[in-house]
Amino acid sequence: MISSLAEKLRARKSGICLYGLAPPKQATPPEQLEAIVAQQVVRLGSLPVDGLIIYDIQDETERTSTERPFPFLPTLSPEVYAHQHLACLTVPKIIYRCVNRDAVTEFVQWLGSVSPSQLSVLVGAPSNRSRTGLSLMDAYALARQYTPDLLLGGIAIAERHARRLDEHERLLAKTEEGCRFFVTQAVYDVASTKSLLSDYALAVRSKGGVPLPIILTFSPCGSQKTLAFMKWLGIAFPRWLENDLRLAADPLAKSLELCERIFAEVWDYARDKDIPLGVNVESVSIRKTEIEASVELLQLLRRRIDKSGR
Repeated sequence: MISSLAEKLRARKSGICLYGLAPPKQATPPEQLEAIVAQQVVRLGSLPVDGLIIYDIQDETERTSTERPFPFLPTLSPEVYAHQHLACLTVPKIIYRCVNRDAVTEFVQWLGSVSPSQLSVLVGAPSNRSRTGLSLMDAYALARQYTPDLLLGGIAIAERHARRLDEHERLLAKTEEGCRFFVTQAVYDVASTKSLLSDYALAVRSKGGVPLPIILTFSPCGSQKTLAFMKWLGIAFPRWLENDLRLAADPLAKSLELCERIFAEVWDYARDKDIPLGVNVESVSIRKTEIEASVELLQLLRRRIDKSGR
């Protein structure tokens, strides 16, 4: 029986369930940090997940000229938070790392510190205008050289595919560089997501390969402020869906309904294309109601997966 997250990813298993979170802010007072950790240990410890994603948050103001709805505040290191503060949670953790902040020596030093069993997603610069640090492809090359057994994942962005029609080529290039799974940003646009999956499946098979696991991210949206922030992050909301959210008597409940409906449609489509699909649920908001809704959404999607027989 395949049990570990790494084994499931390498075996291209469908139905992987993850929960994603960002570490607390660096400026969090020690006593408040202790309370946050205690709350998260209780919440995360009861989730029906195969693993956690710990994000590496970076300032993305170079990506867009639109003003950021909320100020950027640096967070704790995802490695430190995962392996020290959340050490009592034995569930596997996927650690994100933004490589554009690294010099070669710093990145190689980090590679030397990671456990052979660690799972990581390397993230490049948020914009082509960012010129500091390592490029993503250079980071992949160093990872192959120094830690060839490190299980790497990559980012997939359906919205970028809708604009450029080349995201499937990026996925193929990242596969050549060693990626063995992909995680999307939050999905609210069914059309662009299905188009990416279609082009990816066709491109993989034209080369005689098989599609790798795609982990779809879902995030509740319970307020106009959260909607504005998600749009600033680059998440696409079709006009009809945005209208439904804005006019809903209970936007949070409506967003859960929409996310479940979107997942069901994409799940069926991916099965037809033999693409192993999984889910990752997060809350981009720190509001208690939206965090609680993210847990509810995870449970909803897990039940759907279990009913489908994976």
